[in-house]
Order: sequence, then C-alpha cells, then structure tokens
Amino acid sequence: MTPPVRKRRRWRLVLAVIAGTLAVLGSAGAVIGYVAYDRYTAPDQSAPDITVNNYLQAYMADRNDVRAKELACGDTSKMAELAALRADLAAREQRFQNTFRVSWGKLDVAERGDTAEVLVDLTISTRINNLTQSGRQSWRFVTERDDKWRVCEATQVK
Repeated sequence: MTPPVRKRRRWRLVLAVIAGTLAVLGSAGAVIGYVAYDRYTAPDQSAPDITVNNYLQAYMADRNDVRAKELACGDTSKMAELAALRADLAAREQRFQNTFRVSWGKLDVAERGDTAEVLVDLTISTRINNLTQSGRQSWRFVTERDDKWRVCEATQVK
C-alpha cells in the first residue's frame, strides 16, 4: 500500500510547484502591465512647450482638473489668473447657454536651466447666431523641471 501514497505525494508536489510558478508569473505580469499602463497613459512632460500644451489641453479645453494637476507644480497659487479666466468662461456659458472654446497656436520658449518661460496666445471663441466670435489673449507660463517639466505660473500679458 505504500506505493500509491508516494504517487499522491508526487502529484501534490508537482501541482504545488505548478501553482507557485503560475502565481509568480501572474504577479510579474501584473507588475509589467501596471508599469506599461502608467508609462503609456502618463502625459508627456519632456519639454516646457509640450508640458504647457498638455496643461492647456487638460485645464482649458477638456476642463480635466485631475489631468491638469499631474502637469502642474504642487503650489498652484501663481496660476490664479488662469483659474479666474476658466471660471469666467464657465459662468458665461451658464448665463448665455453657449459654449466657449479655447485654442492656441505656437508656443515660444525661453529656457534657462531648470526653468523656462513659455509665451502663447489663447484664442477664445464662441458661436452666436451662426457667427463665430473670438478674442485673443497673450499669456506667459513659467515651467520648472525636477524629474519632469511642470507648469508653475500663468499670467496674462497685458
């Protein structure tokens, strides 16, 4: 009767080794998947102009505060003017039952080490009675680089 017990023990050992191997491979796959997902969904912050462009897209065009926060410095107190512009546009949309669109063109960069100034013209447009009305505002953004570029300041150029 001893031989059948040995066979069962072997099968249990083989099954335990297979289960352990699958658990390790599954965990490794999950880690690789997370790293790949994080890398491919993280916003590009490789240069000051790219960071400002992505910030404007997130904050002004998409109005996605979560995404914009990823692109901004921890202290956003120096971006109050841009926040006021967005709040004003939202209030006008409520009041006039209309949508305002913010777009921009070329971003001019003056880089000094780990700080860069980015100048850009914002175009704010809306359609009223099938006519497009628009205005342009010049803005100055200051970006800083630690491990990646972040937007730290936004002021309208008068």
